[in-house]
Amino acid sequence: MFERDKKSIISLLFAWNETVLPQILPALLLVLIISTAFSSLIYFNVIKIATFPTISFSIFGVILSIFLGFKNTACYDRWWEARKLWGTLIASSRHILRETLLLTKSYRILILNYLILFSSILRYRLRNIPLNADLLSNYSFLSDSDIKILLEQKNPPQFILEKIQHVLITALKEQAVTDIIYNQINTHITDLGNVQAGCDRIKDSPLPYSYSVLLHRAVYCFCFTLPFSLETTLGIGTPLLVGLIAYLFLGLDALSTQLEEPFNLNINGLPLDKMVSNIEYEMNKHL
Repeated sequence: MFERDKKSIISLLFAWNETVLPQILPALLLVLIISTAFSSLIYFNVIKIATFPTISFSIFGVILSIFLGFKNTACYDRWWEARKLWGTLIASSRHILRETLLLTKSYRILILNYLILFSSILRYRLRNIPLNADLLSNYSFLSDSDIKILLEQKNPPQFILEKIQHVLITALKEQAVTDIIYNQINTHITDLGNVQAGCDRIKDSPLPYSYSVLLHRAVYCFCFTLPFSLETTLGIGTPLLVGLIAYLFLGLDALSTQLEEPFNLNINGLPLDKMVSNIEYEMNKHL
């Protein structure tokens, strides 16, 4: 995810890497070529083709705008909910970091290491990156047997939370922590489990595929046939307005597709690597 500078109007107008323009550029160029060719042939009386009534495209455009707006709202809600869940994960980790000060050093270090491992493994899970020994070898507190057991788990983040719970129960039995502190920390562990459940729900429940396909096809059909309606009104200037309208519709369609998957490695995906690094930095300061 890019760090965006929104202070300069010029930088916003000519932004490239931070936009969906590179993604829609082939389709946009194709629309412009069709529009330019069609308008030129009509303008120079090479061909004569009956154009579509403008009112039909106006109605089509309004309806398409409503559905695109609905899709963008739904996709942004998914993106924002995912960001709030990861905000809860960061906040809960900080709460645990403070409240484990009453634990003995050995128990506290183990819990903090598990918190680092939980956030990292959850990131891999949400991005469909398979766990392997090389990824887990970066965590020195894990033994070879621990890595082997972890790789055998169907739900590694949940397994890590169970390990944290086991450490807390052991500390409680050995009277290394009071039942009040245990309940407080356990509340935050529950919050971490809810974060994972919410992220899994977003990841495994995208917008209905048939709806996305239908809207995607409608956008492209509208953009490719738009020159046949505007030519009678704009003449040789048709490609200019067609290009602007196509950029708007194609861009909104591409943007909603990116926001629909907030955990993916696209320009509008959540900066999971940065958030995990922040958690690791805060935890490692106390190890």
